[in-house]
Amino acid sequence: MREEGEGYDDRRDEGRHGTRAAVHAASGGRLGAAHPRQEGPTDLRLVPPALAAWATSAVMLDAAPAWVTGTAVGCLVLAGVLMTLRVGRMSRAGRVPGVMTGDRPGWPAVTAAAVLVCVAAAAVSAGLHGADLRRGPLPALAERYATVIAEAEITSDPRLVRPRVRGPAPAPTAVLLEADVRRVETRDGATVVTRTPVLMVVDVERRRSSSSASSSSASSVGDRPSPWLALLPSTRVRVTARVVPPADGGDIAAVLRVRDPKVPEVVGEPSAAQRLAGRLRAGLREATDGLAPDARALLPGLVVGDTARITPELDEAFKETDLAHTLAVSGSNLTIILVLLVGPPGLAQRVERRGLAPRLGISLRTTALLGGALTLGFVIVCRPDPSVLRAAACGAVALLALATGRRRSLIPALATAVLLLVLYDPWLSRSYGFLLSVLATGALLTLAPRWSAALRARRVPLRLAEALAAAAAAQALCAPVVAVLSARVSLVAVPCNLLVEFAIAPATVLGFAALATAPWAMPVAKALAWCAGWPAGWIADVARTGAALPGAGVDWPGSWTGAVLLALATVALLLAGRRLLRHPWWCGACGVLLLLAVVQPPPLTRVVTGWPPPGWRFAMCDVGQGDATVLAAGAGTGVVVDAGPDPVLVDRCLRTLGITRIPLVVLTHFHADHVAGLPGVLRGRQVGAIETTAYQEPVEQAEFVRREAAARGVPVTRAAAGEERRTGGLSWRVVWPPADAAVVPEGPNDASVALLVRSAGLRLLLLGDLEPPAQRALLRSPAGPLLAGVDVLKVAHHGSAYQDPGLLSRAAPRLALISAGADNTYGHPAPGTVAALRAMGAVVLSTDRDGALAVTGAGAELGVAGD
Repeated sequence: MREEGEGYDDRRDEGRHGTRAAVHAASGGRLGAAHPRQEGPTDLRLVPPALAAWATSAVMLDAAPAWVTGTAVGCLVLAGVLMTLRVGRMSRAGRVPGVMTGDRPGWPAVTAAAVLVCVAAAAVSAGLHGADLRRGPLPALAERYATVIAEAEITSDPRLVRPRVRGPAPAPTAVLLEADVRRVETRDGATVVTRTPVLMVVDVERRRSSSSASSSSASSVGDRPSPWLALLPSTRVRVTARVVPPADGGDIAAVLRVRDPKVPEVVGEPSAAQRLAGRLRAGLREATDGLAPDARALLPGLVVGDTARITPELDEAFKETDLAHTLAVSGSNLTIILVLLVGPPGLAQRVERRGLAPRLGISLRTTALLGGALTLGFVIVCRPDPSVLRAAACGAVALLALATGRRRSLIPALATAVLLLVLYDPWLSRSYGFLLSVLATGALLTLAPRWSAALRARRVPLRLAEALAAAAAAQALCAPVVAVLSARVSLVAVPCNLLVEFAIAPATVLGFAALATAPWAMPVAKALAWCAGWPAGWIADVARTGAALPGAGVDWPGSWTGAVLLALATVALLLAGRRLLRHPWWCGACGVLLLLAVVQPPPLTRVVTGWPPPGWRFAMCDVGQGDATVLAAGAGTGVVVDAGPDPVLVDRCLRTLGITRIPLVVLTHFHADHVAGLPGVLRGRQVGAIETTAYQEPVEQAEFVRREAAARGVPVTRAAAGEERRTGGLSWRVVWPPADAAVVPEGPNDASVALLVRSAGLRLLLLGDLEPPAQRALLRSPAGPLLAGVDVLKVAHHGSAYQDPGLLSRAAPRLALISAGADNTYGHPAPGTVAALRAMGAVVLSTDRDGALAVTGAGAELGVAGD
């Protein structure tokens, strides 16, 4: 005979199941038709174990074995005690009628025990992974900077890395490969078998073709890609390398700097799966070869995370607008493909099967199997490294949202994904990318639905409300972490993400179609890639345009203190926003003010800040350690002399000055701090021609200029002494280099184009980076007498100590301007040069101290203003 309490429980259980059955019956018996509000409260029991495992992994990676063992054993003992006590309570309660009236007796104890078990598992996993870095001979060899012969298995795709320009030329280009060292041979003949994770660094030797480097044709100078870039994961190579300690720790035991980078010695072929994945990825790259530069670079990144073609300036634009997640493999990539099977998000909450599967007559189980196969193929093609596995897990969570429409059941799914991934790879617990991924997914599952409902209640259209809520929620949770990484807060992140959202899906779907068809039907793949190039190009345009806006972002403390401050500011902004939503006119006014702060239209900026000053004749942009100057030639028109090292900075400067038409761009010489910003000058402006020096060195940078000009159909000419030009009220004469081909400069600096400029009575002398030998030769040249008594001198070579006193005395400028980067390592401007100019009576200003500079007036009205 059943006890009274048991009967009560059974009856209530029957009622509960009956209600649930009625809900599904009302929806036609289909699981996806269940409305989120009809589900039970959110189940958060898995959240504490996942967070505990995450924190334990982050701490225990560096812990000593004794600490790991003690933590694991202690947690397991405590978990056993808790479960024993719970079983005892249940046994005693079972003998007392009417006591067990709850559905989940003792669940707090179960949750606590689960937390302890997960902590123990995380401690063991982290301890074992941490031991991998200390195992074998490499850590000790790294401390001695020893040279070894190592056999390593590649575990990632090779990455071509070129650091940003910080001086006359970029740092050497290198290929980076993650690998596991399997065998080490030292110079004393000892051979050790091991398995140690390392980072291999291979300096790439740029090799010119047999064509003359001085040829004017861009195609006459070519580079063969490094054979290291063709290596696939799972390939085994044998290298002679110097072992050095890692710079910032992390998940590698050492860095191998390969000594002979020309041709890798392959001792083991890649696996069949990796060969197939490599063939697919290579086919996608070939299919995109004919696209516009931005689409050609971006499409492989959108589809499979292949960012090899992404230029540094495009990458920076994506970071400035918080669109960098589109360049990495993420759960959204997989979700978009799986939606084709399941259906669009808008319908998934009502009926789960709205995709291709029901139209093709595929059953639920078969659909699930196909989804699993797609996920497996996604992991193989995009490489099974932790970031891709994280993306697959997040994609599976999103698939669950589309398939069931039960958002409240997704928090446990996300917690499960976090727990399993952290146990699989504890290094994810210290990964900013993993943290951002989890925060973004959590925002989409918790905040976004509520914010979307609130917006719909205020008559915002459904699709717009969902998109706006998703972008805002992800930005609100991720912004503090992004601020730690970049020391900057983007003000255009939400609108930029909204603008690219509708383009990501077609670009990804068409890109995957091109990927799948490329090995068998390349013409079809190229046609698909051409179609995908349109949305991909749109995404790049949004990123570039957003990054170029003067108020695209604000500097913020790049620390966890700054992150906390930003989180508090975000909360305060959200609370204020809730009140503002009740007053549409105030919302509109705030939106207009924010738009003006971001766009900063030149007329309004001039009124508010006084920059640029009315009637400016010459402007020196603040582009860091480099040169970028503008000569005013009419309303919205200017001659640009040099482009600086950063396209974003020079583009922003030109926008602030209101320059939309450029009859001529003069690049004084081909050092990167003068030409690397050229894409920013050409972006969105009418450019008549580019004029350069005849000395085509460095060759790599000369090729870059010709390539950028050819892509935009801008002719390239060469300057020579004696050439005179005029546009509007602006005229100038080239005074260096000489036209005589027999005069060979000592280097690129001495081949700089020097200009003597006249602007309505104002005389300016722009010397590029001329060194003393060329400066003395300039004094002796036919143009020497013309240099006497100029009004403004653009001091040569960023105000370095290498100046010819004779030229400075001949010029005798009233105003000397120097372009140099703050805290640069070159000592520019040199104190001796500044003192010499001031001794001649010149006013000396520099961008590292005074920011951007603009010259106004002439004669007695000569003036200068800073921004």
